[in-house]
Amino acid sequence: MSRKPTDKELVATIHEIFAEKMPFNLLLGLEVLSLTDDIPVCRIAMRPELVGNFMHGNLHGGVISSVIDATGGLSAFLSIRSKLAGETVEVCQKRFARIGTIDLRIDYLRPGLGRWFECKAFLLRAGNKVAVVRMELHNDEAALIAVGTGAYAVG
Repeated sequence: MSRKPTDKELVATIHEIFAEKMPFNLLLGLEVLSLTDDIPVCRIAMRPELVGNFMHGNLHGGVISSVIDATGGLSAFLSIRSKLAGETVEVCQKRFARIGTIDLRIDYLRPGLGRWFECKAFLLRAGNKVAVVRMELHNDEAALIAVGTGAYAVG
């Protein structure tokens, strides 16, 4: 029988899955900087492979969208953490694997120029089946590059 994780252990497990086991996140070079206060913060470093417009050297819009979506999904999972209290690590991992994007809207506000980009997600509503999240992507100079709103299946 599996032991029940503490909240701190559950957050560590979420971090490990998200930052070390998800192949696409690894491809992006996505780092989880923080999971405190239920506001996940993720970062990617600019690399030549992530350039969209070679003339200007800015971050590809698909990369921007992917980082925003991944951070939003992480926020959605954090929103159901209290519902998993007392569950085993295996149950929590299976629940994490079921989270999916239902809808995603991205507003590109300025070109993705910078040495690195940081995304924060803010939970707007968490229901039994759906979580709605607002995300912001800033560059290393704190310029707001893009914002997103996502709906995520959580139940």
